[in-house]
This record gives sequence, C-alpha cells and structure tokens, in this order.
Amino acid sequence: MNIAQKIATQTAPFYSFEFFPPREGNQIPAFLDTVRRLQKLNPLFASVTYGAGGSRQDRTLDIVSRIQNLGLDVMAHLTCVGSNGDHIVSFINRLREIGSDTVLALRGDLPAGSEIDMSEMELPHASDLIRFLRGHFPDLGIACAGYPAPHPESTSFASDWKYTVHKILNGADFVITQMFFDVREYFHFTQRLQALDVNIPVIPGVMPVQSFESIRRTLSLCGANIPGKLYLELEAAYDRGGNEAVREAGISYAVRQIRMLLDGGAPGIHLYTLNNAETCLRIAEQVGPLKK
Repeated sequence: MNIAQKIATQTAPFYSFEFFPPREGNQIPAFLDTVRRLQKLNPLFASVTYGAGGSRQDRTLDIVSRIQNLGLDVMAHLTCVGSNGDHIVSFINRLREIGSDTVLALRGDLPAGSEIDMSEMELPHASDLIRFLRGHFPDLGIACAGYPAPHPESTSFASDWKYTVHKILNGADFVITQMFFDVREYFHFTQRLQALDVNIPVIPGVMPVQSFESIRRTLSLCGANIPGKLYLELEAAYDRGGNEAVREAGISYAVRQIRMLLDGGAPGIHLYTLNNAETCLRIAEQVGPLKK
C-alpha cells in the first residue's frame, strides 16, 4: 500500500512531516534522532526534499532509505527542471529498490544563475512530470503541490487553480499545500477545487515561524502571504524578547492554525519540520489528540 492509498483509507486526522537531507554525513545520527523523536506522534508518512535542478538526489535517496528503516513510510520529492525521462525512470527504479513507492512531483526551482530554456525542456512543468510518471508507473503514488496563495509566477488565483486541476487530471492522487498563514486561504482553495469537480485529499502544509529572518526568506521564495495581525504579533514579540519570543509566538500561532484547519475538516497536517523535533513536539502537545 503506497502513501496515497493509506491516505485514502484514513478515517481520522493525522500528522505527516517534511524533512530535508542533512548537508554533511556527520549530521545524519542527530537527524535520525530527530526522526525517532517525532515518531512519537505516529505520523502517517514523511517526505524528503530534493535539491534544485535535481542536485543532491543521492543524498535524498540515502535519507529516504534510512527513514524507511526506522519503520516510517517516506515520500521523496522529485523535480523535473533540467531533467529528462531516462533520469526520472532511473530515480523511480532506485526509489522502489529501497522500498518507497510515492513521490511529490514538482517542477522545482532553476539552479541559481542557470540559463536553462524552459521551452526546450522535455518535462518543463510539474503537470508534464505527473503525466510521464502516471504513464510509466501506473501504480505509483503521486502527490502534487497546491498553492492557497498563488504561485509567485501565476497571474491570478483562477489561473493557479487551473494549473492545480491540470496536475490532478494528469494523475496526482493527493495535494500537499505550500505553507500559508491565513486559514481562510486553505478553505477557499479547497472549495474552488471542489467547484471544479476535483475531490482528492488536500493536506495543508504548516510551517511554524522560527525567527523574523527565516519568515522573510521563506515568504520571498514561495509567494505566501502573512496576515497583518500575525506580522504585528511577531513584531511585538521581537521587540519584547528577540527571536526566541518570535519562535514562541510562532508556535502559538501554528497551534491555533492547526486547530482551525482540523475543525474545518482538513484530512491531516503536513508539518514543515525544518528538522526541528522540539518545536513540532511542542505544537502537537498543545494541539492535543487529533480527533475527527
């Protein structure tokens, strides 16, 4: 049973986690300890990121294998920018060899300073990657990304919804959203997909704010919006106690966000862990047991 099939059979909300591969080999033991600590939350699955332009894919596969060996189902991120069909087939075959059978299919960001011409690429968009995967691996579990606030390159909400629907029609089994901070954006997003006759699980991605610097950097990359009230709350926290106070405010906000999402019917919560077990465990403790 792949992760998409597990989600389809779930009758109660769940946690899932995103991890990124450690940069250095000597960081792996501490990383695996983080994973073990978070297994206390009984996550349904984990995902492991994949470098821009497919960089560090061997490290991604290594980390997927190590997490799988801890007894947790893992989904690898897979990007198509700068890639081709043969490369994708090879990656999926290697992924299956280590016991993983689900991917999060993404376009990916162009490597810094790259002059790649998208029009000349074999698989220029996530929808192309998903169509290719579904054609070559019919039983593969495939997730796609969704944007409650439009992707930075989208011209409107409506165009972004259509791109998401296109990915789903090409074969995606479920959606994981980009981070967002206004819960209303998530429910607006899911309602619009339903209005377009799309009814697959949409798992909200939640990223707790760690510092002013981290939120500014993240917002500049992903196109998410931050509500004015939250920004003022974080600003006041920083004036009161620096980034440690910002982190506490971020945890409190994530707890409120998760409660509202679950109360509104979200199927589960995908936590962007930033490889930080303590923050995630504190959030889960304050949220309390997940109930339908």
